[in-house]
Amino acid sequence: MERFSLRGQVALVTGASRGIGRGVALALRHSGAIVYATGRTIARADLEPSIHRVRCDHTDDAAVRQAFERIQSEQGTLHILVNNAWGGYERMVDETGRFTWTAPFWEQPAWRWDAMMSAGVRAAFVASQHAARMMTPLHRGLIVNISFWAAQKYLRNVIYGISKAATDKLTSDTAEELNSYGVSVVSLYPGLVKTEAVVGAGVFDLSTAETPEFVGRAVAALASDPKVERWSGRVLVAATLAREYGFTDLDGRLPPVLTRDDV
Repeated sequence: MERFSLRGQVALVTGASRGIGRGVALALRHSGAIVYATGRTIARADLEPSIHRVRCDHTDDAAVRQAFERIQSEQGTLHILVNNAWGGYERMVDETGRFTWTAPFWEQPAWRWDAMMSAGVRAAFVASQHAARMMTPLHRGLIVNISFWAAQKYLRNVIYGISKAATDKLTSDTAEELNSYGVSVVSLYPGLVKTEAVVGAGVFDLSTAETPEFVGRAVAALASDPKVERWSGRVLVAATLAREYGFTDLDGRLPPVLTRDDV
């Protein structure tokens, strides 16, 4: 990863208390970036001391504004934003003991729509607004929206599919408006990732799964690419980028490319 040097670049990773967000924050720091990590429980996150922790609920606009104001005050700029904060995965089993994730859309709890659209899509939109205001004067920057194949294929939850499709549309349209300012925006799809929740579930074959840091290495490769604008507005797959840029996972493996048909 030494060739993907981000020394001197300032990055913000949202929803970095655990999972993919935590892995991305670590990978960017290992590439030399000055990293700020947000989350509601970020104080308890297993992160290196050199990563700046900012407690932030991304459904609270005032808290989000304060997080960006802190970065502006301490660093004067922002080069990389990774929108990873998300909601709606919690409470998959309701108070009656029913697993609601795969329920038909007319039986889905209303709170799940609010969580995915507010803590997910809206949170990415608001953070992107703040980031764009800091990046456009520089005519430089990268915004990465963590998304998934549910945007393009039915994966047994209508709300999830709608929210991920909205994330990809956020990518394509903001990229269009930021193009002339030198700021690139992409959607990044991980494969099966060994997050705490996935490992804890005990039901997945993890033999070819990615580490959270692998997704972060994909972000680092993009951020260090002087021609990253060629990807702007597009959906990218982390394992495909590994083959494009020549990086591997932490153990030296090259995870398989998860395609639409594989999901």
